[in-house]
Amino acid sequence: MLQEHQTFGKDPKAVRESDHFQQEYVTSFVDKWDELIDWESRAKSEGRFFIDQLKERGVKSVLDVATGTGFHSVRLLQEGFDVVSADGSPAMLCKAFENARQCGHILRTIHADWRWLNQDVHNKFDAIICLGNSFTHLFSENARRKALAEFYAALKHDGVLVLDQRNYDIMLDDGFKTKHTYYYCGDDVSAEPEHVDEGLARFKYAFSDGSEYHLNMFPLRKEYLRNLMCEVGFQDVQTYGDFKETYREDDPDYFIHIAGKNFVCEEGDQ
Repeated sequence: MLQEHQTFGKDPKAVRESDHFQQEYVTSFVDKWDELIDWESRAKSEGRFFIDQLKERGVKSVLDVATGTGFHSVRLLQEGFDVVSADGSPAMLCKAFENARQCGHILRTIHADWRWLNQDVHNKFDAIICLGNSFTHLFSENARRKALAEFYAALKHDGVLVLDQRNYDIMLDDGFKTKHTYYYCGDDVSAEPEHVDEGLARFKYAFSDGSEYHLNMFPLRKEYLRNLMCEVGFQDVQTYGDFKETYREDDPDYFIHIAGKNFVCEEGDQ
């Protein structure tokens, strides 16, 4: 049964659990999520970045592990990719399926927890995408390592992982700022943190009708996540700032990491 109201208890800042996200993405919040994204504006802002990155690497099959309301799954289907769409929120999957149907596509959806992804997903893919700052829903390092290992196992031998995150470094070190350009493009919506510390970024989402919702996320530092991906086994992690290859560290709203599974021989290896 889908929940209608968010529940954080008496102390919302004390909720730092990986399993709490389903209680955060209640039906009423999911119904408003596309106001926050604004599909048309977001498509213009990110252009063909993900499409071109995948095509340049010869990708044909994609597992979208953070489907949300379906934005990237639908875009990739429109470009001819073979897409399977997974999410941990049943409400998000229902909305994604309906959005895709309205665009003339039938999503192949899977309700799955990343930490046990391969129990529900049995194929191997050329690429896995984990977008929309979704990876920050994992609050423990064990959960992050487990999820990355599950992503690794679900990829073909030469597969690629595409994973994004907010620029939490600047948020933690210098305070919150955003261009509100690339990801949350809705004109009448605000998405700003109410509280940030080294273990929690609590965001408030306020809509034009006066409704408010909250998400608790873990503020991942960029180099920590890059190192973690390498420790799990990914190779040659490339990081882009707001879709650009070169950037100042304090400038991007978002970082996009692209990591290969294929073994890269270093000088001296036999």
